[in-house]
Amino acid sequence: MHPGDDSQVSNPSSHWLRNSFGFAVAGTAAYFGYSYVNGDWQTWVDRQKEVKKEVIDVNDLRADFIQEKRSLKSPAVYTWGSNVYKVVDPGSKGTDVKTPRRFKYFNDQVLRDFKVDEKSGAAITENGDLVQWGKGYSETEFKPTKTLVGKNLASLVLSESRIVALSSDGTIYSLPISKEDQSTGPKSRESSWVPFWGSQSTLSYRLLKPSLKLGEKITAIRGGLEHVILLTSYGRVFTAAASTEHYPSLGQLGVPGLSFTTRPSGPVDMCHEVTALRGSKIIEVASGDYHSLALSKDGRLFAWGDNSFGQLGVDFEPEFPFKDTPFALSLNKLYRLNTSSPKVTSVSAGGANTFFTVDSKRILGRGEEAANVRDLGRVTADTWTCGRGIWGTLGAGKWIHLQDTPIKVKDLSGLGEYDEKTRQMLPIRLRAMSVGTTHVAALLDNKTNLSAKNTGELDKTNDWGYEVFWWGGNEHFQLGTGKRTNLPKPTYIKAPPESRQNLEPEARLQIMPRHKGKVGKRTVSMEQRVECGRHVSAIFSAV
Repeated sequence: MHPGDDSQVSNPSSHWLRNSFGFAVAGTAAYFGYSYVNGDWQTWVDRQKEVKKEVIDVNDLRADFIQEKRSLKSPAVYTWGSNVYKVVDPGSKGTDVKTPRRFKYFNDQVLRDFKVDEKSGAAITENGDLVQWGKGYSETEFKPTKTLVGKNLASLVLSESRIVALSSDGTIYSLPISKEDQSTGPKSRESSWVPFWGSQSTLSYRLLKPSLKLGEKITAIRGGLEHVILLTSYGRVFTAAASTEHYPSLGQLGVPGLSFTTRPSGPVDMCHEVTALRGSKIIEVASGDYHSLALSKDGRLFAWGDNSFGQLGVDFEPEFPFKDTPFALSLNKLYRLNTSSPKVTSVSAGGANTFFTVDSKRILGRGEEAANVRDLGRVTADTWTCGRGIWGTLGAGKWIHLQDTPIKVKDLSGLGEYDEKTRQMLPIRLRAMSVGTTHVAALLDNKTNLSAKNTGELDKTNDWGYEVFWWGGNEHFQLGTGKRTNLPKPTYIKAPPESRQNLEPEARLQIMPRHKGKVGKRTVSMEQRVECGRHVSAIFSAV
């Protein structure tokens, strides 16, 4: 080697790289040899095959809600949360389902209604038949089974022990949830279109018969654990017991002094008119576990029943834990009435919670001049809540055991968007809300699209969908986040990615608005709806 001859000089870094590479190869070979000897080699090979063969299962939620066409062409039901009683996934051995999972029985079906509770589930098919499942229905056969058929049912509510279902013609059926009680209970005589050709029903049920006027019919039903609320086409309200285990004695029937011992003679589940609401045309009713609400056409909110957590929106009084006479909730403490004109526009309830929305219009205050008020006539849409908040169910960012004065859900209040057509800011209101025992879901009425002209034709809509928020208790993964963490504020849920490689950007879960989609070979108008029950959640395609 001659001095100055660079070609003959060894590079220390190259030696290090060469030696490192040699050690890595040797180590890898040693690992594979060890794996082969110990039987782990085949496991590693199988794992690689699984990776290579990995495909997207079209029966799970991947890509749904962020892929428009799949949602249009594949109506389905997705459930998640507590599965202890085989309600979320009857075929699974797991006690909880952490994220939305397709309910295979309802694949390619659109439904009239869908309700899930921790112990049982019930749905109304497109042709009006009742389907039940879960251990609450049967301890041995908890898979979906058609029960009450041929009644053209339209909607239903679940109590602690019974199902109350409303038919399209206004008839109200009350039947036990339990399959055994349906088969062993008293059965009524059913009429036939052929004179004197009646027959006995195949299962036990009762008819609720409110005293209706000529031309009046029941148009909506809502229910709690022990009672049901009936709204008529004339704006009247009736209530009835809806449990075979407990009589509603916390004032939720809205009849002063009514209890099991003071009830009038007749059936235990006889219908009672809520006479305190006479003179007010009621357009909407809602029910928690043990309390009731009614919204009048002129924007007044009436409440009655249990107030143990302040869910009626008035001070909790330990000596008077419930109110059996409906009263109008005052908005005086919520708005400055000298500069705003508030009006309640919707009401929702569940568990021990109440939610209501208010449109507040800016008006001229005393001594104000119109020329000096820039926001005169502007409408602000707000969401208010009261009741139990220990799980964050209030959505106000607080953990509160009892909230007896309504507080604003700020994340769902004062929202607005600019309308190109009217060239002004318009409020964004809630489109729908579902309140479970400990958690809540809310849809914003902000359907957006990419084209200037919307269309309902199949595969030609450019709708993005409605924004949906979730919050509250998450002890059984009912929020769909995959974690048990409770959320005290309305929060987006991420839509699962289209592929497991996670190549596309994250997307929020959204709810499809009404559109035309394929059900078999038929084209059907449908929309997605959200349902929150007791520790369970669902999204279903509704006709």
